[in-house]
Amino acid sequence: MQEQYRTVARAGVHETEINRSRFICALAPAATEQEAQDFVVRIRREHPTATHNCFAYVIGADASVQKASDDGEPGGTAGVPMLQMLTRREMRYVVAVVTRYYGGVKLGAGGLIRAYGGVVGEALDELGTIIRQRFRLATITVGHERAGKLENDLRATGRSVREVRYAEAVVIEIGLPDADVEGFRGWLADATAGEAELELGGEAYGDA
Repeated sequence: MQEQYRTVARAGVHETEINRSRFICALAPAATEQEAQDFVVRIRREHPTATHNCFAYVIGADASVQKASDDGEPGGTAGVPMLQMLTRREMRYVVAVVTRYYGGVKLGAGGLIRAYGGVVGEALDELGTIIRQRFRLATITVGHERAGKLENDLRATGRSVREVRYAEAVVIEIGLPDADVEGFRGWLADATAGEAELELGGEAYGDA
């Protein structure tokens, strides 16, 4: 698995006008290809009278799924430059739809390529990007008398506390970089006088 990947910080829309044509870029994070496709469908429904609704998306931390569509623009002048902008910025798990309302002035192939790729780049700049880091899911089980202080200590040392559940014992779910697992075992034993149990789970990605 990739150690980390970059994606868009939030969903949003950026609009620009080029030679009287409106170019509206809608960007969103997408966890799966189905999510990306659903987003494309939703944007097309929002702009049923648009001249074109072109899209590009990159799914997978290793960019294993890449798709693009020119939606009627001359081949290679819309979806491909959009996709190239996403991959050049090393974006992952992201979908972009550029809606064009034709303004009566032809841009030519070069102008279209610059327009479609450019509006995606501008949208990324406006909405911002974040790094998501691979980590190991881990569960700590500890007695009630130590749980409050342990949770505070975890947060104070910058650990990613994902969930706390209270039952007969207290279960605290955290995320750990793989490289920190062994060192954390020692820290946990010291912090709880050896009374906490640590169980490792699967892997996931979280904000770096």
